Amino acid sequence: MAIRKYYDTAIKSERAVLVGIITPNETDEQEKEYLEELAFLVETAGGETIQIFTQKMLKADRATFVGSGKLDEIKAYVEAEEADMVVFDDELSPSQLRNIENELKVKILDRSNLILDIFASRAQTAQAKTQVELAQLQYLLPRLTRMWTHLERQKGGIGMRGPGETQIESDRRMILAKISLLKEKLKQIDKQNETQRKNRGQLIRVALVGYTNVGKSTIMNMISKSEVFAENKLFATLDTTVRKVVIENLPFLLSDTVGFIRKLPHHLVECFKSTLDEVREADILVHVVDISHPNFEDHIATVNETLKDLGVIDKPVITVFNKIDAYNPGEIIEDDPAQYEEITKTITIDDFRNSWMAKNSNPAVFISAAKKDNIEEFKQLLYDKVLKIHTARYPYNNLLY
Repeated sequence: MAIRKYYDTAIKSERAVLVGIITPNETDEQEKEYLEELAFLVETAGGETIQIFTQKMLKADRATFVGSGKLDEIKAYVEAEEADMVVFDDELSPSQLRNIENELKVKILDRSNLILDIFASRAQTAQAKTQVELAQLQYLLPRLTRMWTHLERQKGGIGMRGPGETQIESDRRMILAKISLLKEKLKQIDKQNETQRKNRGQLIRVALVGYTNVGKSTIMNMISKSEVFAENKLFATLDTTVRKVVIENLPFLLSDTVGFIRKLPHHLVECFKSTLDEVREADILVHVVDISHPNFEDHIATVNETLKDLGVIDKPVITVFNKIDAYNPGEIIEDDPAQYEEITKTITIDDFRNSWMAKNSNPAVFISAAKKDNIEEFKQLLYDKVLKIHTARYPYNNLLY
């Protein structure tokens, strides 16, 4: 494993090599976008990407993920450039992880492990820390064997059970016991959260959802006038934050939730389902989309798939296309190429309203939370949606509105 180098008091960023495969179901452009996202994950974790390797394959190689030839190519680069780690864009099996580590002799991470590391650094509350620790142990459990390979030579013959196997079994029992304790702890936290939700009264609940790093926390701060942590990095928000918001004397609860991402580790989704209870219990979902991202349509599909898994896809949804100030005019709004020259000169709010994005996502609003562009329209749309539900639910309590 590479040793992190120190210069004075500063820590040098770990230099990472990224690896992904292109299957027949994916295009070169899609894989490029996926690896750019992986590079952003590495940057969020505090690393630096120095090279990217891709391999076209029908499916991942069972032994080395990318095949022995490509692995040799990666090894030569890692040794020449003295890379600190190699990060793979899919979850590696325990055998793949062991084989690759034995060959490359540097730290090997897969996408799941990298996301878990970021979550661990971001967790602040007891609930988030417990959820992350549980996910880490569930990830570690099937990979214990590779951690004790240095003891394999000490195994004896018949009747001489080696300390390597003994240590693995001991660690497995300890981890299983710890997992059980963490699950019980999460149950207690869930009960506390349920009590808190009951104590919030009968206010209408609105939940911000969306892909990670689309500006949910910025919108939360703007609408609620609070100071929720917001940063241009993935998973800046892990803990659900709930604030009371009042628009034109109409109060409601607004919650900011953890961002979604493609290939989110299954055990991590399971552990964070309690955090996403705010989404399940929300009356209205505000789906925030980063319209400036070239693959925002894929992000919308990922979020919708996650909402479907949570069983909330049928809830009322407002689609908020954020970051219109960073939208690339080269992206054609209309299907008519003849209008391309005119549209690339100036894109107005009316152009967005008449686009396919507005037609496919009804109701939709186009804003820039950072620049506070078109915020009043967003607030009015949110007010109308909340008032409609409030009026239906509390017909005798509408004189104030």
